[in-house]
Amino acid sequence: MNKAFKILVFILITFVIIAGIILPIPNIPALGDKARVLYFHVPMSWISVLAFFMSMWYSIRYLKTKSIDYDIKSFSSAQLGFLFCILATATGSLWAKFNWGSFWNWDPRQTSIFVLLMIYGAYFALRSAIDTPEQKAKLSSVYSIIAAVTVPFFVFIMPRIVESLHPDPIINTQGKINMDRNMLIVFLTSLAGFTLLFLWVLNIKVRQEKLFIKKQGV
Repeated sequence: MNKAFKILVFILITFVIIAGIILPIPNIPALGDKARVLYFHVPMSWISVLAFFMSMWYSIRYLKTKSIDYDIKSFSSAQLGFLFCILATATGSLWAKFNWGSFWNWDPRQTSIFVLLMIYGAYFALRSAIDTPEQKAKLSSVYSIIAAVTVPFFVFIMPRIVESLHPDPIINTQGKINMDRNMLIVFLTSLAGFTLLFLWVLNIKVRQEKLFIKKQGV
């Protein structure tokens, strides 16, 4: 990643943090000022989905080419997806504490993201249980593909087919984003900024994993 890319990420994230705290937002029934959490909670959730799908894509590429580089990218994407999924859970729990009175209520969305964390936790357990690099890459690639298939169900489908206290999704049933103009600018900037940050960190993680494997080989 070049210097200009890093500067852009820094500017976007800084803008989101400052604007997300300072800029006024309209009165939203039952949410009020706590609605600001969407600037961080939704991007975390989005990146989790993106990372898990990227892990699936690299797993497919590995199974086709047997190139260890794809396994490294798949593993790194899954790790970051897991991290951002935890961050999404943490920000959601913080909002739940202020709005529902407790950090965890086993709401359908909380339950679904918990199950998703367990699924990918098993992915890392699988990798750590296998010593042979080729066997580890092959089995974890297959598991990553199967795990990614469950992501749309637990993130998009299950929370909508079960009654939930969770606020309406950002995109309503008409396929539109019903949001104040200033909030929308900060929100979209947050999506862009955190997505670029994810790509930056993924690049660093992949390089780190390659150096670790090279060191082990020596």
